[in-house]
Parts: sequence; C-alpha cells; structure tokens
Amino acid sequence: MIKRVATAVVLIPLVLLLVLKAPLSVLALVAGAIALLAIVEFLKLVTHYGVQPLGPATYAFVALFFVFVIVASTNRTPLVETTAILYGLALAAALAPFVFLTVAMRRADLTSGYPAAAASTFAFAYIAIPMALLVAIRQQPAGAIWTIYTLLAVWAGDIFAYFVGKSLGRHRMSSRISPKKTWEGAVASILASVIVGTLWFQHAPGISAALLRTGLIDRRDGMFGLEQPHLWPIILLSAVVNLAAQLGDLVESLVKRGAGVKDSGTILPGHGGMLDRIDAMLFAVPVVWAYGAWRLMQ
Repeated sequence: MIKRVATAVVLIPLVLLLVLKAPLSVLALVAGAIALLAIVEFLKLVTHYGVQPLGPATYAFVALFFVFVIVASTNRTPLVETTAILYGLALAAALAPFVFLTVAMRRADLTSGYPAAAASTFAFAYIAIPMALLVAIRQQPAGAIWTIYTLLAVWAGDIFAYFVGKSLGRHRMSSRISPKKTWEGAVASILASVIVGTLWFQHAPGISAALLRTGLIDRRDGMFGLEQPHLWPIILLSAVVNLAAQLGDLVESLVKRGAGVKDSGTILPGHGGMLDRIDAMLFAVPVVWAYGAWRLMQ
C-alpha cells in the first residue's frame, strides 16, 4: 500500500503537468513510449498462451504509427486534426493484419504465424489506438479540461472501487476473472466518477481562468463561459466512461488470469506493470474522444 501511494504521489503531478504544459508533440511522444512499454508487457503475457509474438515488427509498426500521431499533433485546427486522426487510425488498423501476416510468412513454423499476427494486431488496436486518442483529446477545443476530466473520472472510479470494495464489498462481481472486485465497489466507482466529473465541469471556467493566469494553458485549451457543457450530458458521459473503465480493468484481468500471472510487469512499484496502470484508460479514452469529436462536428 505504501509503495502504491508513493508511486501515485510522484506520478500524478507529473502526468498533470505533462497534460497541461508540454507541447502536443511531447505528449504524443510520451504516449507512444507508454504504449510501447505496455505492448512489451502484453506480448510477454501472450507467450503464456503458447504464442510466439512478432516483437520487433510490432514495436516498429507502433513506433511508425506514433510518428504519424506526432506529426498530426502539430496541426492546431481541431476539425482538420480530428479528420486526420480518423483517416490515420482507419488506415493503420486496416494495414496492421496484412503487415503482421506478411512478416509471419517468414517463420519456419507456419503454425505459429497466424496466432502471432493476431496477437500483434490486437496489441495495436487494444493499446496503441487508445493512447493515440488520448493525444487527440488534448488537441480538441478545451483539450486540457477534457483530458484531465478523463484522467480524474477514471482515477476517482478506481480509488473508490478499491477502498469501498475492500471495506464494504460482499457480493463478488466476477470471481473467476477478478475475485476481489465486488458489486458494491462497482456502484461506488460509478458514483465517484459521476460526482467528480460533474464537479470538474461545474468549476471548469474558474479552473481554466486560474490555469490561464499561471501560464499552464493557452486560452483555446480551457473552458470559458458558454463553452461549458450542460449538466445531464456530463452525468451520462461520466457514467459511461466509468463503465468502460471498469470493463477495461476486467478485460486485462481476463488476459492475466488466462496467462496465470498476477501483474503484467513490475515497472511501477505498488501498481505492477504499465499495462496494469492504463488498462481502464484504454477503454475510457475512446468514449471521451468520440463524444468530443461528435460535439466538434455539430
């Protein structure tokens, strides 16, 4: 517990400072590095399923994809950026299976080719795409507010699920996949995300003004006056984001349970691996990005 808290105390301010102050290209670079670390862990997990992954080819494909994300992040026109991300994601997702199957053709053991290509394609869709969409959220109008909202909604849900589930949890949610998760913790998680998300947007203009005065954001990155969204859409969005985050946590638990391991890695003291830390975010980020893109298109 002490290691878990200490790691959070160090990382959370660094993450918030990165989101607020770093150039988008730097944020994209860090997102790409995190994606690669998580993919390394994921490909190690799939070896427990008897799959021999295409490590170097996967890393090279993801690295090239994030080069595109870095270049796209230099465009400060939201609609152009959103369109570029959509086309870029669609092209990369379409190419991934063909690229990895082509690489797998060079293997001596042809029976290992398809499972390896499938694992690499899934790793790209599961990890790289959501991390790229996190950068895209930051580039949308009021991007700093929306990005921090995403982080806070996921973090609040995770914290309340842990402590309420541990102290009050009696009814197991999915004992085969994640024995410690309870329905009491899940309900507390949803409520926490809704409350924190709603409060964040209720105070968004004041927070934006304070961040603008301190030079942590530009005006386009904050939320002022009429830009503030209505209450009910945010309540609904926060609930959906939380459900997506909880599903993301369960999906990673499924992968680890099938592999017979407790954590995806050991890179973060008290938290396990990088994939353990971002598993909920991988499902929550696309929800927020899609909502932001929909609002931008209106």
